[in-house]
Amino acid sequence: MRRWDSVRDTAAAAATTLRHSPGLARLTTVRFASQFGDGLFQAALGGAILFNPERETEPLAIAAGFAVLLLPYSVIGPFAGALLDRWDRRAVLLWANLLRGSLILVIATLLISGAGEGPLLVLALTAIGVSRFVLAGASASLPHVVRTSWLVPTNSVLATVGSAFSALGATTAVTVIGIVGAGDLGSGVAVAVGAIGSVVAAAAVRGFARRSLGPADDQPKGTAAAVLSGLRTGAGAVWEKPGVTTVMIGIGVHRVVFGIDTLIMVLVLRTPATDSGLPAGLAGFGVAVGATAAGMLLAALATPWLIPRLGRSRTVVTALVFAVLVQILFVASLTQPLLLAGAFLLGFAGQSIKLTGDAAMQIEIDDDRRGQVFALQDTVFNIAFCAAIAAGAAVVAPDGHSLGLVLAGAGIYTAGLLAVTANGRRTAR
Repeated sequence: MRRWDSVRDTAAAAATTLRHSPGLARLTTVRFASQFGDGLFQAALGGAILFNPERETEPLAIAAGFAVLLLPYSVIGPFAGALLDRWDRRAVLLWANLLRGSLILVIATLLISGAGEGPLLVLALTAIGVSRFVLAGASASLPHVVRTSWLVPTNSVLATVGSAFSALGATTAVTVIGIVGAGDLGSGVAVAVGAIGSVVAAAAVRGFARRSLGPADDQPKGTAAAVLSGLRTGAGAVWEKPGVTTVMIGIGVHRVVFGIDTLIMVLVLRTPATDSGLPAGLAGFGVAVGATAAGMLLAALATPWLIPRLGRSRTVVTALVFAVLVQILFVASLTQPLLLAGAFLLGFAGQSIKLTGDAAMQIEIDDDRRGQVFALQDTVFNIAFCAAIAAGAAVVAPDGHSLGLVLAGAGIYTAGLLAVTANGRRTAR
């Protein structure tokens, strides 16, 4: 009963926030349109490279493709954060969406024309990097359109509906590929549809006045130096706030294990058990994405109830303990049904940590460094995910059945718990 009361309170708080924060609806449109486009683009790209019968990508090449797609933004992300804290975020969000839409259309053209994987991966990497830039900018702008006391429930509602939009985008891509065909043509058409999200987001951003999303003043002088020091500045801001350090550790640890599990999931789904009764290939991967999104949805409902009762640090610890159990009891089975159940439960754990982190960064970090910290968070996401897949690709079995790799993931979660505990002692001192 209390849980449903929390859900009603969260929904009521969101409705009140929308009534009293006219800019929130517009910023929400930017975020949701971007997430819809991202979900569609990434699923279509998966259809083009990971599950395309015309390309017959080898399992280890799939892992390498994941790493290549995310590695460059891991390098430029901290520097983008410096720009978010020095340039008009409204202008940055507008031009980033226009650039992303253009890149998506170019990628679609290359796919339809049967271009090789090299150019596709380079352009896709750039498009995904710009997408992360957009989401970091939207998160850094949120405190400018809502009150501080409403940030936690607002984040939860945005995460809930945003996950649904990402899943809707992925479902749209799978549907388009199913109608047009599983080859390059179907994937190219699906990728092209993803540009719609960028167009809608750019149109919504235009409704904001200059500087309404921060920062307060332009600082054109010394921008190059600020860009080069973005990583150091963001990391320093995180370390100064032990509570933010705790959630950053949790985010990084979860992304490492999530990368390992994603690699295993892709390989298992390419050769599913014939008696599982579940779809294979891209459709099966879509089911896994949907299961993860459902877990994230549940986390968005539960986290606003957990944080006031446990505190932010204990919420992260609880989520990590829960993730260890899921890794051992569900993922270690290496059977498709239990893997899907594990995807749902880890989606819940990971999103709980992410929402706790968003709240901590928006409340504890000053506005002039908030963009750098959110960009650093995205970089932690990508570097951890990349490193996990690259390392896992060297030892994983071709069919994904590598129990030792799964147990290593449980060990990584445990190491994260130890690191969070040590950081808690620093907080006490």
